[in-house]
Amino acid sequence: WSACAAWPAVGALPVLRWPFAGALIAILFTAFIVLLSPLQTVTSEIAARTRPNLFDLMVALFSALAGAYAMIRGKAGTIVGVAIATALMPPLAVVGPILGTQMLALLPLAQQRGVPLLTISGTARLGELGNPFFFRFFPSDATVKVAHARYVVEKLGARRPAIIYQSTAYGQSGREQLAKTLNDLKTPPVLEESVAVTVNDLSPAILRAKAANADVLVLHLHAPSTVLAIRQARQLMPDIPIVAGSAMHQPATAALLEPAELKGVCAETAASPISAATPEMRAFLGAYRAAWKSDPDAFAASQYDAVKMLAWVSSQIAKSGGKITPAAVRDRLASETWKGVVTTYKSDGKGNMAHEAEIVCYGGASRVPEVVQR
Repeated sequence: WSACAAWPAVGALPVLRWPFAGALIAILFTAFIVLLSPLQTVTSEIAARTRPNLFDLMVALFSALAGAYAMIRGKAGTIVGVAIATALMPPLAVVGPILGTQMLALLPLAQQRGVPLLTISGTARLGELGNPFFFRFFPSDATVKVAHARYVVEKLGARRPAIIYQSTAYGQSGREQLAKTLNDLKTPPVLEESVAVTVNDLSPAILRAKAANADVLVLHLHAPSTVLAIRQARQLMPDIPIVAGSAMHQPATAALLEPAELKGVCAETAASPISAATPEMRAFLGAYRAAWKSDPDAFAASQYDAVKMLAWVSSQIAKSGGKITPAAVRDRLASETWKGVVTTYKSDGKGNMAHEAEIVCYGGASRVPEVVQR
């Protein structure tokens, strides 16, 4: 089966399109890769693939048909997906999506299959479901929104905050925590305004905040709405402080605004890689720029840490002489402490691995924010 999966990768060479030559070289190539592999333990997942059944045969046949169709139609690039489908190796772990609604759908499946699910979604509810296979490598809304609200009240001295939030699950989760924390701080919001992601004019919401005599705008919006809200707020309430959600710290978001528009704008986040506040972050920033020719955000750094910790716990299992299985990986993720680029990760028993947040602010001279509080 491994040889069948490897053939599309080498079959692009014209000489290898001859059936017998291609099959022979695919088998030899696969054997060579196996000899070089540091993974010598035959796990239950690997052993299962050495005993193919009728289902495996059907998968191979239909994958071959899909691959043949792709090549005939001139879409050979899709053949990589055919190879992956043919291999069908059960994973040790899955890196899940960032959207909370998608994660909510995936969590029961991860628990059913017994596979750890790693994510950077901030939706607070994910950690309250008691799923032992859930691991979040970005601080939840229960962490970042507390920092968000406390900065508004304790550092800015605001007494009349207005919250403008997205109507998505992401927005509702953040609004709930913001409102709770602001009320706990004896500073209830004077406005809580929900906007859909399809809304392309936020001036009515900003004017309602102005009418409520708000002294700070507290934003919890996706990136496009964040840009629109800041741009229109600078026209309608030019001097009001703005403290936005993590979307604002992203270089791609800041690039859509002029430095002058960013003056007085702050944001909560797990980290700001382009601010390069630590030696580890500076090294990550340089490596990321060299590899991708763009600037990373906190989500990229946290995702990097998640995969690095996954590799580290796997190596620890191997060093201890254990079998690297999804269950063993889950147990290690649940119990180990690991220092990454962004923070030190340790599960709180609910799968929340990251427990720190920071506030960054723009000075108006550039699109690179300064870390003002952690």
